[in-house]
Amino acid sequence: MNNQIRSWQPFRSPLDPCPPILVKTYVVPPNQYMVFQPMNLPQFPLAEALRAGTLWPALYSPYEPRSRKGEPQ
Repeated sequence: MNNQIRSWQPFRSPLDPCPPILVKTYVVPPNQYMVFQPMNLPQFPLAEALRAGTLWPALYSPYEPRSRKGEPQ
């Protein structure tokens, strides 16, 4: 499985009055790496597929919500 999280450093102007954001991240979904769906891909068991949101482990992308300000982590 490829690393699905990418990061980049936005431009920081010395004249910007806001606190700088040093690193921004984004997620690249696994279906972007697959040109076509090959035959006989391994499958999750039905109950696990319903929890994961996909039948195929190769297309699974975990969702990790960012904690909001003031909420416990």
